[in-house]
Amino acid sequence: MRRRCGDWPYKSDDNGYNPPMPPRYPIIHAKQDSDASSFLRVEKIDLEFSNGEHRTYERLKGSGLGAVIIVPMIDEQTVLLVREYGVGVERYELGLPKGRLDRDETVEQGANRELKEEVGYGARSLKILHNLSLSPSYMTHMAHVVLAQDLYPEKLVGDEPEPLEVVPWKLADLHTLVSRDDVTEGRSIAALFLAREYLAGRLQRT
Repeated sequence: MRRRCGDWPYKSDDNGYNPPMPPRYPIIHAKQDSDASSFLRVEKIDLEFSNGEHRTYERLKGSGLGAVIIVPMIDEQTVLLVREYGVGVERYELGLPKGRLDRDETVEQGANRELKEEVGYGARSLKILHNLSLSPSYMTHMAHVVLAQDLYPEKLVGDEPEPLEVVPWKLADLHTLVSRDDVTEGRSIAALFLAREYLAGRLQRT
């Protein structure tokens, strides 16, 4: 039986993950529409299709620097996840570390920095597996999936408002992970399966 996010207590699962006591959620003091964003803007696109049809679409345009989502392998079978508050869904989610690239950073440099900030590890081996879109119909956003291996402890101070819980999970048990109600972020799920297929020698880019 699937357990709802609000159900308590959880029992330890096959990965040995015994979730902490119910989190104290951030207090929402106000909600209001924003006319401007520090990293997103709306762009109108006039298109003519091959059959002569014209359409005008709107899309959200990001900063253009891109983003990374990291699959950090602490050993050959175990990935490190983070438990982080998602203001969009107003709850804590279990997923992969990720973040936006800084100016003048390569994808590998940005992935290693985010890994150190969110998980407390660096990686000696970083490989770009694929790029993922968030919603190609109306967003320009793309995220690079980076497999991080040969990890070593190193912590950098990031911009997270609170410490993130790091949760180890066996790649062989992804079917258990994706059945959880606190695992809904599509990029994390896709990146985990990409990494599993790559490590098994089944991922072939065309």
